[in-house]
Amino acid sequence: MREIFAGMPWWVKWVVVPVVALFVFGGLIVGVLSFLVGLLFKALALIAVVAGLIYVGRKFTASPSARSGW
Repeated sequence: MREIFAGMPWWVKWVVVPVVALFVFGGLIVGVLSFLVGLLFKALALIAVVAGLIYVGRKFTASPSARSGW
């Protein structure tokens, strides 16, 4: 393999090969990236919901005068 790449010009090694690799594996790369971004979004949404529930729970259980308003 090294002998094949050694005889090629620089633009084939550094331009054409990466472009072909992106063309062939582009869908896989986009799929993995979209999965990771979706997972990150779901994790952040879960953290926000749990933090909101903790905030509301502490707000209504911390002060006894807050219950009399109900």
